[in-house]
Amino acid sequence: MLQAIREKTSGWIATVILGFLALLLVPFGISQYEVQRTNDFVARIDAPPAWWPSAPSWWPVSALWEHEEISREDFRGAFERARMQQRQQQGETFDAKAFETAENKLQILDQLVNQRVQKLAARSAGVSVSDAMVQKEVMNIPAFQVEGKFNYDRYRLALSSQVPAQSEKQFETMVRQTLEESLVNSAIGESSFYTAGETDRLLKLMFETRDASVLMLPPPPPDTAPVSDAEIKKWYDTHAANYRAPETVSLEYVEINAADLQVPAPDEAALRARYEQEKKQFTQQEQRLASHILIQVDENVDAAKQKAAEAKARQIHAQATAPGADFAALARANSDDPGSKDSGGDLGWNAKGVMVPEFDKVLFELKPGEISQPVKTSFGWHIIQLREVKGAQQQDFEAVREQLLREESEGARERAFNELSGKLVDAVLKNPTSLASAAREMSLPVHTLGPVARKANEGILANAAVKRQAFDEARIQDGTVSDPIEVGPNHSVLLRVTAHTPERAQPLVQVREQVTAAVRADRARKAGEKEADALLARLRVGETLAQIAASKNLPPPNVIPGVQRGMPVPDPVVSEAIFAAGVPAEGKVTPGKAVMPDGTAVLFTVDKVKPGDVAAMPAAQRDRMRDQLSRVAAEEELLGLVQSLRKRMKVKIAEENL
Repeated sequence: MLQAIREKTSGWIATVILGFLALLLVPFGISQYEVQRTNDFVARIDAPPAWWPSAPSWWPVSALWEHEEISREDFRGAFERARMQQRQQQGETFDAKAFETAENKLQILDQLVNQRVQKLAARSAGVSVSDAMVQKEVMNIPAFQVEGKFNYDRYRLALSSQVPAQSEKQFETMVRQTLEESLVNSAIGESSFYTAGETDRLLKLMFETRDASVLMLPPPPPDTAPVSDAEIKKWYDTHAANYRAPETVSLEYVEINAADLQVPAPDEAALRARYEQEKKQFTQQEQRLASHILIQVDENVDAAKQKAAEAKARQIHAQATAPGADFAALARANSDDPGSKDSGGDLGWNAKGVMVPEFDKVLFELKPGEISQPVKTSFGWHIIQLREVKGAQQQDFEAVREQLLREESEGARERAFNELSGKLVDAVLKNPTSLASAAREMSLPVHTLGPVARKANEGILANAAVKRQAFDEARIQDGTVSDPIEVGPNHSVLLRVTAHTPERAQPLVQVREQVTAAVRADRARKAGEKEADALLARLRVGETLAQIAASKNLPPPNVIPGVQRGMPVPDPVVSEAIFAAGVPAEGKVTPGKAVMPDGTAVLFTVDKVKPGDVAAMPAAQRDRMRDQLSRVAAEEELLGLVQSLRKRMKVKIAEENL
């Protein structure tokens, strides 16, 4: 039978049939393999080949596509760098839990995807990073330089010191990848520009001013009409997010503050003993009473001006050292120091190290009554006169007793604080889920707070570190006592979450009164807007603001000349509306309306428009503005390009791997 099967399957017809069946089964086999394979990426970007940009994405053509993957390690590294940067920027206000949100993770991943899209685009365009470019980039990194030059030993040491250590090949591969991802960005940044005409046109708009007249309308009367159940239900359903109860916690905490601790007062003998031990610290330094004449000259001026200042200083020095010379009179007549000129150059008593080093050195080499040669400092040339010397003096015990008493008391409180904190922590470790027993053992009161929401800033929650612990997932889930949280010098708090309520929707029955009030407020606001629209229609057919104000028994409109963009006049919303209105025709005004956040309606007219005076702007400022506009334009162009490229590529996000 086997021989018969062999004979029937060895012909060319059988070969064709088997080949056809194999081709049919191959896609299913590959597909099944890919389904079963565990993906270890967080994002995968597929791009059609450069020589076939319209290539379809179905198999087997998809095998020709180019691919880039963002691994979990790539994402985790970027995520941690973003976390460190935000922690440095926000300091104590940094909220680790808020940073860990899915939205934030996707935002960081989106930035990584954009970088890889740029890399694929550069590769598709035939742009590559040469070894010379990588070498130049590495040699320009300041961490690898000594005295401004690349140092190979420093390079090797820096790589070996990293955790984990990197080889030169690994680091240079990372540099190459970074350059590949930034090629498109750099090319657009270098090619983007703003013409002088475009810059001037934008500057005229940015610095434009408008004369306006503003009439504040009275708030509409409160709405007192009945609100039906249907209206209440509809408002509640369409504004459900406004009626969610925030996440809250209830806390118990123990506070230890060294300032509140009672410690025995230091005895006299201890104070005197410390005085004797630290006697050298209570010596007043030698002080010198000096005057000077300053001939001011900037260090950056040319040599001729420097020489002229020095010559003037030497001339005044010759006058000051002449018999019978009056140094104070010379200072009043010639010194460029506004702080001492009127007092004859008097600088008062100075200890060593108070003045700049060059001045200080000469001053403490002079003898009483001597006048120095001109001394050069960063301020200019000085002629210094030493008038009197007060030698170093030892302070007696009584003079420093209060200082010693304060320091001893503070030291005793700090020791008591550390001892009490250590004992409290030890007591907590015996039973981490109970704060009351540890506090009772230490004779400390247990305070309670809550329920409080995350936005609360009352009591200890005014401290960001305390708030982080209060809403920490581990504290909430385990009910364990926190480590000591420092809220100030020798001042700490230990807390425990006793109750937690997650954010939740409040049923209509609980918020019915709030919803009813919101419906009535909305009615009143709409009635006010309707009235404002009717008055605006009267403005548009020729009535003036003054006539409308008189018809409504309102105060005359306020005339505000020279309103600038962004000015809160009387509110940023009104200012924005004034600049959104059209430019009035000659002899006419442009009417408009704005509604402020509190619901107050405002009528206005734009009476005159004055473009920004570009000619009055310094050329350097215009150039800086042009550079800024070019950078903004480059960012917009890059964003548009990346969005366009992503439409031609396939991006797969594996959120389960984030």
